[in-house]
This record gives sequence, structure tokens and C-alpha cells, in this order.
Amino acid sequence: MTWIVWLIIALIAVGIFWLIGVYNGLIKLRNRTDEAWSDIDVQLKRRYDLIPNLVESVKGYAKHERELFENVTKARTAAMGAKTVEEHGKAENMLAGTLKSLFAVAENYPDLKANQNFLKLQDELSDTENKIQASRRFYNGNVRDFNTKIQIFPNNMLAGMMGFKNYEFFEIEEAGEREAVKVKF
Repeated sequence: MTWIVWLIIALIAVGIFWLIGVYNGLIKLRNRTDEAWSDIDVQLKRRYDLIPNLVESVKGYAKHERELFENVTKARTAAMGAKTVEEHGKAENMLAGTLKSLFAVAENYPDLKANQNFLKLQDELSDTENKIQASRRFYNGNVRDFNTKIQIFPNNMLAGMMGFKNYEFFEIEEAGEREAVKVKF
């Protein structure tokens, strides 16, 4: 009879340790995923800070491109105001498209392409685009790991009871829109 009591106590202890382990693992993955999103956010803010300087550099040479400058500004504002991962993805695609147009216009001005300030901004933006891409891969990897952890059995039961929800991947549009902003002069 005593061994049955000990067996029950041991099973309860194993169950409690399993719950603690699963819960702590989920918290660790959630925090890592939040940190990865923070890395993306930092790079996006850096990009948003570069854009007004870039627009001002181009404005001096291409004064008649007012509509383009307004579109870039609107796209930047929309991207900065995005709340969800999906909204960020759509806004970033729109911003990338307007930046491509801005660089296409800039190619028509040889003096602008030789301007040191513009060249420095171009290099910084290119570097930022690479960092955004790397941060996005890191974030999506963490999202994959977290979502897998909360979807597998028996973790899915515990995750559901404790309110853990899937994260969204940070995705960009398909095909040609999937390319990073190309900056070449």
C-alpha cells in the first residue's frame, strides 16, 4: 500500500515538473521572439530616419517630382504607424516600391549620383536593408520555433489553457516585390 502512495506522489511530481518545464520553455521562446521583433523594429526605425534625408537630397536636384516625394512620405508614415506584423509587411512593401521609384528618378541626375551626402545615405540605406533582411530571418526562425512548440501534443493543451497564441511571420510580397530595395548608382 505504501508503494502505491509513493508511486502516485512520484507521478504527480513528474507531472508538475513537466508542466514547469513546458511553461518555462514557452516563456523563453516567447521572449526570444519578442526580442527578435524588437531587432526588426530598431532597423525599421533606422530606415525611417534615413528616408527624409534621402528625400531632401533628391529634392534639391529633382524639384519637379513633388508627387513622388509625397508618395514616399505617405508610405513612410504608413509604415511607421503599422501595428501588427501583417500591417508592417504591407506597409514595408509599399515603402520599398516608392523608394524604388525615388532611386529611378535619382538615376536621371548625374550630379546627384556624385553627391557625397547622397552616396553616404545610399550606403546607409543599403546596409539597413541588409540588417532588416537578417533581422526578419531571425524573427521568422523564432516564430517557427515558438509556433511549433505550442502546436505539438501535449504542449498544445497546456499552451491553449495558458493563453499562448501563434505569432505571425513577417513576410513580404511574392516574386519581384520580394527583392530588397536595390540602390545602385
